Amino acid sequence: MRSDPALVGIAALWLALLLDRLFGEPPARWHPVVWMGHYLGWMGRHIAPHDETPLGADFKRFFAGVLAWCLGAGTVAGLALLVQWAAEALPMWAAAALMGVALKPLLSWRMLRREVLAVEQALAQSLEAGRDRLGHLVSRDVTRLDESLVRESAIESLAENLNDSLVAPLFWFAVAGLPGAALYRFANTADAMWGYRGVRGGRVWEWAGKFAARADDVLSWIPARITAALLALAALRWPRGLCKEARRTPSPNSGWPMGAMALLLDVRLGKPDFYVLHREGREAQPYDIGRALWLGSRVVALAGALVTAALLLQ
Repeated sequence: MRSDPALVGIAALWLALLLDRLFGEPPARWHPVVWMGHYLGWMGRHIAPHDETPLGADFKRFFAGVLAWCLGAGTVAGLALLVQWAAEALPMWAAAALMGVALKPLLSWRMLRREVLAVEQALAQSLEAGRDRLGHLVSRDVTRLDESLVRESAIESLAENLNDSLVAPLFWFAVAGLPGAALYRFANTADAMWGYRGVRGGRVWEWAGKFAARADDVLSWIPARITAALLALAALRWPRGLCKEARRTPSPNSGWPMGAMALLLDVRLGKPDFYVLHREGREAQPYDIGRALWLGSRVVALAGALVTAALLLQ
């Protein structure tokens, strides 16, 4: 008897969340997102020119980036589809187990929670320790940040990655199964590694990474707004002025969960020299990290419930 896809998907979803809660991330050598990063790093060295290259329109690099992205995305989605097909031939319990184990590395809450909490614990020791720990979480320059800005950056990263590492993969899992979740994680990883304007890591990404950045914008558009709505539901109130705050960030998506978090906590969040969210808010305090993590935990449960309902209605 064939397994019911909806029931298998629901069981796989909650198994993946349980595995994340109990064990966190698998070893790097077995982690598919790490494999994606290795591919993107290797390919990036071939498509992005060195920083001495003059900035300007470079359609050759752009199309190389498109081709490299599509090759990687097609491979990732194809392998995920093979796993899903294999699961369909198994008894329901085995199909759910296989899908759950495959889905787990494509989402992450325990590690995100641990890293954000570690920033606050490091700040309790010294500002330098807090900056150093934050450097594991964000790609921005942390050397000029004071204690409040370090804390703000950690809360910002929590809000943004709540979408990128949890809500968005689950959204695409509900829409397109395991291939959807895998494709999103590839796109998000590609944006994190390639989606920069100008020079980063000694290479020019303006054109080589342009398609990767736009692809992530498209795939994150709906989930980012769902994440903001789930944060509001977790807090049992709507963050007034969210639309205005969300437009302050260069990204069309990250401002939604970050703006919602800033308004719900009533704290100011910002990236120096780039933007400030909820400018009228107060400085983030140590207890705000705990409040942000509490909201995040509720969003995890709400996202699971939402995806369960979506799968039942399919």
